[in-house]
Amino acid sequence: MEKDSVKVNLGLRDREKIGNVLHKLLASTYALYLKTQNYHWNVTGPQFQTFHLLFQSHYEELAEAIDEMAERMRALGYFPEGSFRAFSKLSFIEEVEGRVEAMQMISSLLNDHETLICYIRENLPFIEKLEDGATADFLNKRLAVHEKTSWMLRSTIS
Repeated sequence: MEKDSVKVNLGLRDREKIGNVLHKLLASTYALYLKTQNYHWNVTGPQFQTFHLLFQSHYEELAEAIDEMAERMRALGYFPEGSFRAFSKLSFIEEVEGRVEAMQMISSLLNDHETLICYIRENLPFIEKLEDGATADFLNKRLAVHEKTSWMLRSTIS
């Protein structure tokens, strides 16, 4: 990522590693955003209205988070690569192809949110150790959102 950075003096060690953590999270969040919007468009069944609106609220929240994440990267002096090719290489969210039933959509999204939770939990101590409070604060907020979303999705299927 270093080749895509601007020289900044923020007093941060390992700024490039922080940028890499955020870039992977950005790509994966974008993949989840696309999946959620796709499910919003294509959900069918008795709970159509409920799930259609639920997915809409989720992808709208993810869109805001994506923007904040990219802006955090820019504040650190990096230019996030936003192409589909770059995102598909960096993302750890699995794509789903073909038609999916409503409850499979819920299960798939639950799995993805829990995957993001694990990624954030795995990387948060590293960010905190580097004393990047702003990024740590951002990640803690993302963690809370994904945990709440997971709880709501889990409550739908259990």
